[in-house]
Amino acid sequence: MREMSYSKASSIKAERKMETAAVFSNAATIAGRGLLRDTANGGHLSRYPHLTVPSSFIPPNTKQLRNQLRFASLNIPTSHGTVNARAVEVDSPLSVPGETVDLDWDNLGFGLVHTDYMYIMKCSLGEGFTKGELAPFGNIEINPSAGVLNYGQGLFEGLKAYRKEDGNVLLFRPEENAKRMIAGAERMCMPSPSVDQFMQAVKATVLANERWIPPPGKGSLYIRPLLMGSGSVLGLAPAPEYTFLVYVSPVGNYFKEGLAPIHLVVETEMHRATPGGTGGVKTIGNYAAVLKAQGVAKAKGYSDVLYLDSTHKKYLEEVSSCNIFVVKGNTISTPDIKGTILPGITRKSIIDVARDQGFEVFEKPVTVDELLDADEVFCTGTAVVVSPVGSITYLGRRVTYGSNGVGLVSQQLYSGLTRLQMGLADDKMGWIVKLK
Repeated sequence: MREMSYSKASSIKAERKMETAAVFSNAATIAGRGLLRDTANGGHLSRYPHLTVPSSFIPPNTKQLRNQLRFASLNIPTSHGTVNARAVEVDSPLSVPGETVDLDWDNLGFGLVHTDYMYIMKCSLGEGFTKGELAPFGNIEINPSAGVLNYGQGLFEGLKAYRKEDGNVLLFRPEENAKRMIAGAERMCMPSPSVDQFMQAVKATVLANERWIPPPGKGSLYIRPLLMGSGSVLGLAPAPEYTFLVYVSPVGNYFKEGLAPIHLVVETEMHRATPGGTGGVKTIGNYAAVLKAQGVAKAKGYSDVLYLDSTHKKYLEEVSSCNIFVVKGNTISTPDIKGTILPGITRKSIIDVARDQGFEVFEKPVTVDELLDADEVFCTGTAVVVSPVGSITYLGRRVTYGSNGVGLVSQQLYSGLTRLQMGLADDKMGWIVKLK
């Protein structure tokens, strides 16, 4: 059977879910004046995000929607007395199509676009996370003495959702992000959502913001899960309370060049990570640490910075927010994971795709000399996917690759991976999660 066109499938889907859209349009209207922001009692928006709506706002004939939602009564103390509210709790992913989004999809950059909903879940130190909630996207209130603000106790993840021509929505290896967050949380002395909780939160947030997913081939919906010590702590210690939050934003290319060569400078004085530190986990402090060197490099016209190891200062580590690969003949090499380099999920995927395409791939220490002698160089990451490198500058010496065009290997691997991510190739790896 031939697949329906994207526009026809979207039209049918919109008709079938018109009642759902009307329900949440009503809910959002009420939520706008129903969110508690009681600063006298610690800011209950942070603790109890909810929609103050009566259960009767769901039409009686929307059985499927009723099965997806559960309304829990909350007796919430505030400075004005106790409020009886009803929180929308997601038992299964919820699709809220709503009206179409008026965005210039052809010129979508990599910047924050405010969407409709975010997902919040909390727990105390020593306990596990429980049922989370969707809430309208917006600011959160947090105590000035929160662990994340004072001691940097925070992690984040990044992954993407793609829309297919038939209207389905795809996630790329979300379980790997969940596992990486669990590993990072252990290093940062934080409780973490289970893989299942992480997956359910991501699915619920994506489907609640479905109208913000770019059309096929126009971009993706970037998903940002956050885990932070939100409880108050003055002395140096793990926070007493933790918040897991997921928000999304439609995005285009990370680098303004798109799939075009970027230009890197090797940093020899400042370092991204040190042995025994936190370079191997996705903690927030790792990214603040690269801002100075990155800012200096961009002021000189470079796209980004490539960091060396802090001990010998001759082995490649990674770029500010992505992993690095060097190509020589049929061999592809990338720095091995040894505690100072983030185990990128795109990195891991490219290694498998490259081997499947017949390349020899080695994870090993890679020297600056090997970098400068390479036939081709490229970076990988969730945001950039695959980004070819046009030139490397090291100690004033500039080395170019190819003829300043996209290298054949970079193009081949980019096409192979993105076709998988967008559902255009057979998923024999079992990496794709379909949301519909």
